Amino acid sequence: MDHRPHHWDLIMTSFSLLLLLIPGAAQSSEALIPAGKAEKIHIDGRLDEAAWQAAPAIPDLTQQDPHPGEPTPFHTEIRILADSSNLYFGISCSDPKPGEITAHTMKLDGDLNGDDNIAIALDPFGDSRNGYFFRTNILGARQDGLISSGGDSSTNWDGIWDVRTRRTASGWTAEFRIPAQTLHFPGGHDSWGLNIERYIARNRTTMRWSGTTLDSSFYDLQRAGKLEGLKGLRQGMGLSISPYLKGVMKHPQGGARSGDSDIGGEITYNLSPELSAVLTLNTDFAETEIDTRQVNLTRFPLFFPEKRAFFLEGSDLFSFGSGLGGDFIPFFSRRIGLFEGRRIPLDEGLKILGSVGKFKLGILDVRAGKTELTRSTNLFAGRMSYDFSKHLRVGLIATDGNPSGIGKNTLVGIDALWQTSTFRGDKNFSVGAWATTSSGDLPEGEHRGWGLKIDYPNDLWDIFALVKEFGDGMEPALGFLPRPGTRWYQGGGAYQPRPGPGAFDWVRQFYFETYLTIVDRLDGTTESWRLFTAPFNVQLESGEHLEANFVPQYE
Repeated sequence: MDHRPHHWDLIMTSFSLLLLLIPGAAQSSEALIPAGKAEKIHIDGRLDEAAWQAAPAIPDLTQQDPHPGEPTPFHTEIRILADSSNLYFGISCSDPKPGEITAHTMKLDGDLNGDDNIAIALDPFGDSRNGYFFRTNILGARQDGLISSGGDSSTNWDGIWDVRTRRTASGWTAEFRIPAQTLHFPGGHDSWGLNIERYIARNRTTMRWSGTTLDSSFYDLQRAGKLEGLKGLRQGMGLSISPYLKGVMKHPQGGARSGDSDIGGEITYNLSPELSAVLTLNTDFAETEIDTRQVNLTRFPLFFPEKRAFFLEGSDLFSFGSGLGGDFIPFFSRRIGLFEGRRIPLDEGLKILGSVGKFKLGILDVRAGKTELTRSTNLFAGRMSYDFSKHLRVGLIATDGNPSGIGKNTLVGIDALWQTSTFRGDKNFSVGAWATTSSGDLPEGEHRGWGLKIDYPNDLWDIFALVKEFGDGMEPALGFLPRPGTRWYQGGGAYQPRPGPGAFDWVRQFYFETYLTIVDRLDGTTESWRLFTAPFNVQLESGEHLEANFVPQYE
């Protein structure tokens, strides 16, 4: 089979045809709720303050899965309050069988998919792209994270917030307090994007306030409703100081005592309600969670996610490209402060995060210290994006510096993403493209990369097509690129019917999947391919998942 670049002609033709089918954004009625005025709220899960009783209420949530819009015996009442520095959510969850409420997890950012839980999604900028989510179960376990463009979510971010839960005779309650200082938001804006979701684990029923079709994702902020009455929310002085003092005493057997100490910290200041600056001095990562151990059975480097709080804050602002995943990350923050598995001291650094009007900004500049392996060097990464409309975002990215301190290395790139949740009425559809080029002390060869992805991620049909190329001379010193010199063709999809009443009423959903990945060298020689197909793949109404796969592959 010949997989040379003439496949690009077919992809571009398909892309052109799909663009002709894109309609204008459909107008839909939007869910609205005003926030009441908070007065002396004590976070204990009781919801017994007078302010809760006086606040406007969302009287119930609508079933989203498995039968959108149909009534359920699970009723949820939600009230929202705000004062000058906090946002409060009081949620009462009734259950006809409260003894069967499921709860297993108490771990921070643990997997709550097997527990009854409540989740809140916030879009403070109202741009339908970036936001935050907060989730808890009846045990008060906390899960939080960032929502980035395209509906992706990450739990690596940890915010400062509080929640208390309480069992009741009819179910359970949850009381949230989210400080304004935890969030980035534009000052003076009266409304934010909001969605609320409740999940019943024992029969896997999902209920939401907004976005209640089967094609809707909770993290798709284009389907969120509106929370109003937040004009008075303030971030205070916008100044926070996080110092540290570290001491070490060593007393080896038979030797003399010796000691060492270190001091440093971070200063955060809000330049404006939308824009914050973080200054770090002698950065310390002693509290960082250890990496999960991995065994490498491939010829490519392993990917380890970032877990250091300094780099996680605002990390969604540096996300780039569509359909890249871990195959290419232009700015990979783990390249800073780590080199060949060893810690590199960071003497000082400055980070600027937030937005200015329709612009989103992420700027990082760090001075890395000298070690036995590296020279002292300056490392820079910057990302800027602009919202041309509710559906179209265009961005730029640039990195400069080499963690080793030897040689020059620069990368610049541009990307664009057009996405909608109203394609042909209420379907999800997106088109994304990107291009990068690198310069400096690089190996010979092609120094550019590019990619295009077309995606139709919906409940019945989930289909995508993707092509991307990485030059054999691409070597982003501050990025992650395990397979340079390759051209990728990926595509496929899943047909996912829900049978309903009848012979297959014991099945919640079928998944007939086929995905193909072909990786060629730049001369057209096939380096590897993988075909994944699932001729039998079902999720049962009782919760079990049964699957048989056929996965031939070639290296």
